[in-house]
Amino acid sequence: MGESSDSLSIDIDLIPLGGKEFTVKTSKGSVSVLVCGDQEKPALITYPDVALNYVSCFQGLLFCPEAASLLLHNFCIYHIDAPGHELGADVISSDEPLLCVDDLADQVAEVLDFFGLKEVLCLGVTAGAYILTLFAMKYKERVLGLILVTPICRAPSWAEWLYNKVLMNLLYFYGMCSLLKECLLQRYFSKVCHFLSFSVAKLESFRHVTIFLTCLSGT
Repeated sequence: MGESSDSLSIDIDLIPLGGKEFTVKTSKGSVSVLVCGDQEKPALITYPDVALNYVSCFQGLLFCPEAASLLLHNFCIYHIDAPGHELGADVISSDEPLLCVDDLADQVAEVLDFFGLKEVLCLGVTAGAYILTLFAMKYKERVLGLILVTPICRAPSWAEWLYNKVLMNLLYFYGMCSLLKECLLQRYFSKVCHFLSFSVAKLESFRHVTIFLTCLSGT
């Protein structure tokens, strides 16, 4: 990777997943990227869900010793956070233009250009899965594969919009109440969980994504 005045490299001992954090300036604004592992290895990029960063979205997977060992043995991981979602992010000024999902997809391509990555494997969650899907459609020659967790494939209906408004009001007025927790579990694990006698601890263990590790072990 060549030197560039358009980025800032920061070594921070307190970064939960280790590695080195970069602030990469793109035509769509600055984006925070955490690089974990040997950059000579094949690249795996991650993109979290909306309102999450790489820690809050992927810690269940990457704090698992078996998963982390397998991933870092095979890949160099590039955790991309959406603008304003990185750890310690400043409040985004209302004067700054809002980015659409196409802008975010183009921003991913510019991040790859900065690090000199020609082809990558992509891991995205919900909104992050949608953004990486758009990236793959626009830059298909740069994508080796997609791992999508609960991807959003269509625009939300009015019922879904109203449902999300209710959830936001619940969170605002009542905090993380039991009803909201159940709704979030249904979002990530489907309504089947409502009828099964799974404990929260068991659901937490599923966040280690056994299927994902099985796929990687076969690469």
